[in-house]
This record gives sequence, structure tokens and C-alpha cells, in this order.
Amino acid sequence: MDLKDQLKNLFPDHEPVNEPEKQEETTLWLQEEPMICKYEKRKGKPITIIEGYTGADSDYKQLAKEIKQMLSVGGSFKNNQIIIQGDFRDKIMKFLQDKGFKTKRVGG
Repeated sequence: MDLKDQLKNLFPDHEPVNEPEKQEETTLWLQEEPMICKYEKRKGKPITIIEGYTGADSDYKQLAKEIKQMLSVGGSFKNNQIIIQGDFRDKIMKFLQDKGFKTKRVGG
């Protein structure tokens, strides 16, 4: 006897309600110009900078959050740039291309 049968025995008049599944839809603004993914060193530590997004700031922040979670690294969003700690240009470019963005690699 599983949990549903036990609940049916306890509450025979209850009608189960099927709730629709919630899906996260992130519609991002797709632009004509490619997003630039470049590599720099600041204070001797490597960072990856992504810039060139022309959509809303909230979408850009959401994109930054997804990239940081995917790579499990730190980073920030400042001055319309996503700054990621470490050199992850290849992984970030593949992630952005899978999302439908055009990308351009700059530096090294």
C-alpha cells in the first residue's frame, strides 16, 4: 500500500488536483552583434570578461548567474560586463552558443 492509497483511506471524499508543472522560461534578447569574450589578468589572477549584450540588465544579470552556477566559480556584473574568475573562455563560449548567442573570442 503506497502513500496515495493510505491518504485515500484516511480522506475518502478528497479529490486529487493535478497541478500543471512550472517551467522556467528565460527569454533572452538575441542581438545582431556577437558577444565578446576576452581574457585578462588583474593583480596576477586570470579573469574572463563577457560584454556586448544589448538587452535588459535583468536578463544580463540572469545570464551571469547561470554562467557562474554552471562553472561553480565566483564573478560579478559591473558596467555592463560579466566578470568571471578564471580562464573559462571556451566553456563560456560554448554555453552562450548553445543559448543562441553569437560569440567572438578576444585576447590570447
